[in-house]
Amino acid sequence: MNVNLKDTIKPISYIKTNAADMMKFINDNKSSIIITQNGEAKAVLVDIDSYQEMRDAFSLLKIIKLSEKDIAAGNYKESDAVFSNLRTSLSK
Repeated sequence: MNVNLKDTIKPISYIKTNAADMMKFINDNKSSIIITQNGEAKAVLVDIDSYQEMRDAFSLLKIIKLSEKDIAAGNYKESDAVFSNLRTSLSK
């Protein structure tokens, strides 16, 4: 569903007086709302499913970053050796 960007930027005073409507909006549209205070963006209101997806994505990125560090440090094994060890372990 297309959401007009103007509809996703709201001052905190609007959020306070229309909290239930804002919750319905983000859950129905799967769109976040940028909350402003004194004319500056200060926070984002997002539905729980989208938030969980972001958390999961960040977790995967952390794992990739750790893997890159291990590779750079030489802490890895060639895939042929890993699969050979697995086959040996499984055949016992």
